Amino acid sequence: MSLVIQFSYFAAALLFILGLKGMASPLTARKGIVWAGVGMVIATVATFFEPVIVGTTNYVLIILAIAIGSAFAYVTAKKVEMTEMPQMVAIYNGLGGGSAGLIAAVSLVKAQRELHTVAVDEASTVAASHNLPLDAALRLIDGGSIGGWLGADVAILALLGAVIGTVAFSGSVIAWAKLDGRMKRNKLVGGHQYVNILLAAATVLLGIWVFFSGSGLPIFLFFLAAFLLGMFITTPIGGADMPVVISLLNALTGLAVGFKGYVLGNPALIIAGIVVGAAGMLLTHLMAKAMNRPISNVLFSGFGAAPDAGGDGPEGEMKEVGPDDAAYMMGFAEKVIIVPGYGMAVAQAQHKVWEMVELLEEQGVEVKFAIHPVAGRMPGHMNVLLAEAGVPYDKIFDMEEINAEFATTDVVLVIGANDVVNPAAKTDESSPIYGMPILDVDEADNVLIVKRGRGAGFSGVENHLFFDEKTRMVFGDAQKVVNGMIQTVKTL
Repeated sequence: MSLVIQFSYFAAALLFILGLKGMASPLTARKGIVWAGVGMVIATVATFFEPVIVGTTNYVLIILAIAIGSAFAYVTAKKVEMTEMPQMVAIYNGLGGGSAGLIAAVSLVKAQRELHTVAVDEASTVAASHNLPLDAALRLIDGGSIGGWLGADVAILALLGAVIGTVAFSGSVIAWAKLDGRMKRNKLVGGHQYVNILLAAATVLLGIWVFFSGSGLPIFLFFLAAFLLGMFITTPIGGADMPVVISLLNALTGLAVGFKGYVLGNPALIIAGIVVGAAGMLLTHLMAKAMNRPISNVLFSGFGAAPDAGGDGPEGEMKEVGPDDAAYMMGFAEKVIIVPGYGMAVAQAQHKVWEMVELLEEQGVEVKFAIHPVAGRMPGHMNVLLAEAGVPYDKIFDMEEINAEFATTDVVLVIGANDVVNPAAKTDESSPIYGMPILDVDEADNVLIVKRGRGAGFSGVENHLFFDEKTRMVFGDAQKVVNGMIQTVKTL
């Protein structure tokens, strides 16, 4: 039976890897999800036959947990709108990190209680032989340490899994609250970086205390410090950095699951955690690179947390046009590139955008979509919305693929994007976003900007593109504006 269980875990791990490979392309993503799901089912069934699991009580608890989790996932997945996908990803990721942290907590508390039981037994013997009160005898007994009881390797990985999982949990909850509008954007509190450093140092020191102690108090303080650390790191981070943060938290959850697998002796969890952690770290690195900022700067600078203008102010005035004029410009163009951003997601305008594109193509206009790696509020946010609207994958291009085409484009339509098309990133060395790779929208012949208002983006930096001679602003809700464009295109 043991061989069958191990083979099942190996098959599950292989399916996890194949699933991840499938998710690398939109064309095979659905198959990838199915493969990973089958792998999880195999690993779950195999767990039922583990010797330490066998027993009616354990079976009832596991089945009950699976039923509750499945019901919750089904209901929320059916109810959630595509525009709320970042919130769902954040909260589900937090639950994964929280479960890893809780399992680590159970391992540590169980070890502490076992140490206490052994100490009480030894103290009872000493008390009886020396006619001492039990409390006095307990003070004479060396109760041992959690690190010694579990073994150094298991204890260290349990502590690492605990802190990483707890940070991922509390950080993801804050990310969810900010994305869902339950936490208002905040100005930074002076010295917040020092608070984070102190909390990180406290977490490390408390972890060392837990390792060398047999008491329950340091365990509680350790988890409290880790929980606060996740909260304080994530709270100052603005919406513009959320895709990077969610990717990083996802990677941390994967690592926590891998450490949890080692503590439990479960190969499937180890491999799944390593795969998710490695993929998440790579994605985080690529997204941070796309913003030309180190991950430490994303976590500790609070960039985008509150408006704070930087660089030289733009010259000139915004030139406004209506949806009709914008539609005429696109309808008589040969080539149009559409740049979607968070404003499209908020307005739920993706279906209207695709309807307009189909009408433009009937007029003989070539239309493509350009996606910046950090557009939106989660990795791949714009890709998900466009796919949900039915946009073919061959019309969606990454920044590196399409940037050279802007110079030969008649009209670029920017819908709710701001910082990712700001030329200040290329020209203004005093700007906070200087050096960030952007979509070269400013090289097109004409630029149309659909925007709700005249304010700056999440970075707080004024966009010089809005004041360019070739740019025309179309103010209003993206869905209503695009719907107006559709009515005009139909008349061409």
